[in-house]
This record gives sequence, structure tokens and C-alpha cells, in this order.
Amino acid sequence: MNHLVVDASVVVKWVLPERGEEADVDKALGILEGIKASNIVIHQPLHWLAETAAVIERLSPDTAAADIQDLYDLNFEIVDGRELYLKACEISTKLNHHLFDTLYHAAALLLGDAVLVTADRKYFKKAQAYGNIALLENAEF
Repeated sequence: MNHLVVDASVVVKWVLPERGEEADVDKALGILEGIKASNIVIHQPLHWLAETAAVIERLSPDTAAADIQDLYDLNFEIVDGRELYLKACEISTKLNHHLFDTLYHAAALLLGDAVLVTADRKYFKKAQAYGNIALLENAEF
């Protein structure tokens, strides 16, 4: 069983796979299939749906409501609490990076056996030394 945290850069590929500028859609959809087959368990920080919904609403307003409902219905396990925010703040400060991104990474680190999967190369390059992170294009699950 794989335990993953996936950021909005991956989740958007599930919902809008036909967008021409989306790379590695096949990898992202493979994760979604693993979830449906119960081979992958997803753990998410509390803000995941709000962040993802904001992106979907901007990119596809006509389908946003249905897409967000579908994501909500996935009922992912939520990681929350003081330790999550403290770890995310620590990473954010050290990397000079947005807290929303570091919340995903902090969730994976706090869970210990989880890996953050991201399509965000900029964040991956900055944060890979922390461990528990994989770039979507290289992910094998």
C-alpha cells in the first residue's frame, strides 16, 4: 500500500486531463487509478480542496462545480494540527517558498511513510533534500 500526498499540480491533471499544457497526465491518472483500486491511500492537508477548487474554477468555470463535488467525494484522509503548521512554516522560511506548497510536504514528512507527489519542478528542486517527495514525471506507483 502506497501512502501519498498529492498537491494541486497533480489533482488538476485528474480533473482537466485534456488541457494541452498539462504534462505527465498519464502519471497523474495512474495515481487516480491506484486510489480507485485501493492500492494508494491519499492523505491531504486541510487546504487541499480550497486550493484545487480555486485553480479549477479559474481554468474551467463551466465544469468547476461538478469537478469539485467529485473531488470532495473522494473523501481523502485529512492531516491537520499544530505540528503540521509548524513544520510547514519551518520549510517555508528555510526555502523562501509559499506556505500552501509546504503544507503538502509537511503532511508527508509528519506521516513518515508518505510521499508528496508534485508536478511543481521549482518546489521539488528546492525541497528534495527534505525527503518524502517525488516529482510526478519520475513517480512509480
